[in-house]
Amino acid sequence: MVTVRAPAKINLTLEVLGKRADGYHEIKSIVQAIALYDTLVIEEAQGVTFECDMPGWEAEKSVLHKVVAALGIKRGVKIKIGKRIPMMAGLGGDSSDAAALLQGLNELWSLKLSTRKLQSIAGEIGSDVPFFLNVGTALMEGRGEKIQKLPSPSEMHFVIVVPDVTNAPGKTARMYAALKKEHFTDGQITEKLVNALHNGSFDKTLLFNMFENVAGEQFPGLKTYQEHLLKLGASAVHLAGAGPALFTLFKQKADAADYYKKCIDQKLNAYLTSSL
Repeated sequence: MVTVRAPAKINLTLEVLGKRADGYHEIKSIVQAIALYDTLVIEEAQGVTFECDMPGWEAEKSVLHKVVAALGIKRGVKIKIGKRIPMMAGLGGDSSDAAALLQGLNELWSLKLSTRKLQSIAGEIGSDVPFFLNVGTALMEGRGEKIQKLPSPSEMHFVIVVPDVTNAPGKTARMYAALKKEHFTDGQITEKLVNALHNGSFDKTLLFNMFENVAGEQFPGLKTYQEHLLKLGASAVHLAGAGPALFTLFKQKADAADYYKKCIDQKLNAYLTSSL
């Protein structure tokens, strides 16, 4: 039996540079792992089975089933998922679970796959999956599969709120499809933050997410949540990945805890966490 933790992520920047010839979009993004985890317990079994404690989770709608197939090994395994990362929220939960399963099977089955091989398999499973094989802070490029480690900033604290808005599978594809040429950028915002991190500093005014241009159209009611979170005292509210989760960043843990309490008092679906 192998137990693996799968952390969520926050996109500190997310720029879309344009559409590629292969139909994917070229991105440039700084990604930060956070201390909000799913837990996978993996053990030998007859056949391949999945169990999850979160209502609504379905194996056939997850990329997890691709992991076992990608390894090409005809052995049975049972995967139990203790899920805390909210589904389809823009926090990378499914991709992180896939990376955790890939690492867990590599250990359980003593496959001794190299880091390079694992990265290659991860890229075939999903664009975000390679990042989660070596979490921390990273620059993500290409369609998301090109990963370059970055110096991590000083510990950051996040309050994440998942709005009760209409959401459905295929959300990320719809968000990309909604982008227009005028939304594309040249990557300079991300480069500025990359340079700041290499210099040992962090400028939260550089936080940027291209999808904020179209999120209001895809998630009716999202703007109301953003305005409410600002009224509660947030200095800025940002979209997490392809949404609809929203987050606010704090330097001090006590400030984050105070704001989190306000969100809970307002009956919001909120999470308090920090950077890894």
